[in-house]
Amino acid sequence: MKPPRLRCLLAAAALLTGCATSHPPLRTVSHVDLPRYMGDWRVIANIPYFAEKDCVDSIESYGLRPDGKIANSFRFRKKSFDAPQQKLEFVAEVTNHQSNAEWRVQFAPLISAGYYIIDLDRDYQWTVVGHPSRRYGWIMSRSKSLSDRVYGSILRRLESQGYDSKLFVKVPQFRSQLEAAKR
Repeated sequence: MKPPRLRCLLAAAALLTGCATSHPPLRTVSHVDLPRYMGDWRVIANIPYFAEKDCVDSIESYGLRPDGKIANSFRFRKKSFDAPQQKLEFVAEVTNHQSNAEWRVQFAPLISAGYYIIDLDRDYQWTVVGHPSRRYGWIMSRSKSLSDRVYGSILRRLESQGYDSKLFVKVPQFRSQLEAAKR
């Protein structure tokens, strides 16, 4: 088994063990147009955990499959923009067909985790994905950056969902961001 795949399986196991929460259920968006949601999303920020620690140039990609499930891939580089791009592939399934905002992502035959779309730009230019435990979260954009105004408003809405916004860390999408973080 390749090391990145093993790390991902361990991360998935950690996601499953982190489900207990004293928070009310996450509020998802009212509706997701799945064909519009498909495609590439740049990971602008996340609550880092060991599988995504030190990732740069991170991209989540989604595509509808003929069987109704969603092909999900995660492309990233470790620590450097010069590092080779790595890719992990998974399968997701919509679990709430009324809203299409609740999914389960299958990491291995017996390991899956909740994926909740809790904030989404009306033009599908950015999205926020949460997990019921509030230990995991992702802010993603179709482009490599978000304005400070949009990013700040997303963090405020995350707080209203029971997240500690200070836990979110920006993921470098440009070399200059990585160089600034090293200073």
